[in-house]
Amino acid sequence: MVENQNKPEIQAAENSQPVLLTSPQKRKWTSYFKEFLMLFLAVFAGFMAENYRDKLTEEAWAKELAINLYEELKADSAIVEIKTENRIKQEKALQELMQYFEDSSLTDVSKKFAINFSYGISFRTPSLFEPRTVILDQLKNSGSLRYFKNRELQKLIGDLSVAIYNINDRQRLETDVRKEYINRLIVLHYDYDFHRMLRKDSGVTHVNAVAEYEASNEIIPFEFKSLEKFDKQGTINALGIYGMNALSSTRSVHFQAYKELNSEILKLLRKEYNIVD
Repeated sequence: MVENQNKPEIQAAENSQPVLLTSPQKRKWTSYFKEFLMLFLAVFAGFMAENYRDKLTEEAWAKELAINLYEELKADSAIVEIKTENRIKQEKALQELMQYFEDSSLTDVSKKFAINFSYGISFRTPSLFEPRTVILDQLKNSGSLRYFKNRELQKLIGDLSVAIYNINDRQRLETDVRKEYINRLIVLHYDYDFHRMLRKDSGVTHVNAVAEYEASNEIIPFEFKSLEKFDKQGTINALGIYGMNALSSTRSVHFQAYKELNSEILKLLRKEYNIVD
């Protein structure tokens, strides 16, 4: 009885047909090409966007550096003019001192002599030019100079570094000459009573004190000390070396080279980065 009940199920199973799995439809090569193209365009667009962002960043950084360099050079362009004027004044004072030592008495010196002694021999800082190089050093040491795409600007900045080195080197030479020949004159012959009366214990600088004295009708006694130790010809030669071979040469050659380069760089920065004073 059980066999008869299961027989229709067995017969149905025998009569059923097997299920065939169909293979996926074959894709055309154009479909793969489109997918590749879309992927390529997406990657390329990302690459271009990244490059564009980097370019904008570099341009912004270059503009900031250009403005900072411009301000640094502009400030120094004014300072070097002041230092140049001070040197001319100092050189003239030294020339007049040389003439005075040549043919005038030192037992009773004039007001003009005291002023020339102050300007020519006592002064040091007013003639020193120390260019600021904060931005210039940053450009060189960090490799940021590459942000300036103008080749002429890059060359001029390099030339400016050389000019600054030459100025510093020459001023070290001036210091050596001063130590060798000029400081001895101050130690032996300068009147510090005159110096004290000139300054009047005020907060005014020595430069301004001498300028005020020069413009006034006041007479402050100046005694040329240790006259018995005075070497006239040696002193004249020392002042000539210091004035003509040191101060004047540095001013006319190296200061001038710096001023010309400074001016050219400022002009180019204004043009390249639309900087307005």
